[in-house]
Amino acid sequence: MRGQQERSGSLFSYVSIEERIPASHPLRRIRKLADQALDRLNPTFCALYAAEGRPSVPPEQLLLASLLQAFYGIRSERLLLEQLQYNLLFRWFIGLGPDDPIWHPTTFTKNRERLLNEELMERFLNKVMAAPEVQPLLSDEHFSVDGTLLQAWASHASLERIDGQDDPPPPPSGPGEGFGQSKAGKKRAKGDFRGVKLSNQTHRSTTDPDALLARKSNAHPAQPSYRGHVLMDNRHALIVDCRVTQAVGTGERDAAKAMAAELPGAHKKTLGADKNYDTKGMVAELRRIGVTPHVAQNTNRPGGSAIDGRTTRHKGYAQSINARRGIEKVFGWIKQWGGLRQFKLRGTEKVAAVFGLHVIAYNLIRLGNLLRPAAMEAA
Repeated sequence: MRGQQERSGSLFSYVSIEERIPASHPLRRIRKLADQALDRLNPTFCALYAAEGRPSVPPEQLLLASLLQAFYGIRSERLLLEQLQYNLLFRWFIGLGPDDPIWHPTTFTKNRERLLNEELMERFLNKVMAAPEVQPLLSDEHFSVDGTLLQAWASHASLERIDGQDDPPPPPSGPGEGFGQSKAGKKRAKGDFRGVKLSNQTHRSTTDPDALLARKSNAHPAQPSYRGHVLMDNRHALIVDCRVTQAVGTGERDAAKAMAAELPGAHKKTLGADKNYDTKGMVAELRRIGVTPHVAQNTNRPGGSAIDGRTTRHKGYAQSINARRGIEKVFGWIKQWGGLRQFKLRGTEKVAAVFGLHVIAYNLIRLGNLLRPAAMEAA
């Protein structure tokens, strides 16, 4: 018998939002880990807010909503709040009931600015990785490091000379008398850099002064960028540290040295890295702080590789080089799925906070998959 379609919906629902979420849904395991970390961050939240005044958006719900934005690659806070109007899964994850009102987009954005700082994201990451069920998954000996360019929210049109002077007149755009020569008295249009050599010593973005011109290779154009760095545990490809720096030539090696020096414990550790880290200064510094450099050899570098047979003859060297490839999945997920191919915020502090939030989101997804067998056995 054919069922009849009813256009008028029910006024009331007697099924709780908790019952509507499948017991095997991956967000259940993720929310448990996130809630535990946020509970341990309660003293930090208390220090950020005044004891009196109008209540703001709860920081726990705000961070959970930001994680959802990273999980599903939602482009903006306005689209996220639109989803919260009708998506019961999102409401359940944040802790909102079906009838709870949704915040205004401007209110949500203004409140999120209070939490968008690198220090808080670092604490959030540390609390997630310090969970009792996460600790057995981590190794305290073998790590990998790498960096990637993060395109800033700025364009070439925002570049201006640092000294305040004007660039020389542009050359003619077509054939004719004096072709190839600049025409005296003619001013350049904004964003017209024909015949001008752009560099970080002469030009700087006016919309994001912290962003520097950088390119991935000679085959790619130079764009205003930052550089993101992550330190990965080799056992299960989990990120244990991250940071953002300006896109300078030595930024990757400087960040790697700093993150390696902060690794806890005085025991021997290994650090895998690609050919860009194969310099005498980098290798010497890692050995000085008690970290064995498992760096890929760059035999084309003038003077040869800084890694010799004392390191490459060990079986662990090849294992570190192979495990290091897992770090590329982190950058691929953050840029392709997390929506951070180009940032929509300006300034090193905010870029570092958003980058750290997406690293936490990647870890939570990874932990949800790693802890799934144990959760299924317990059920």
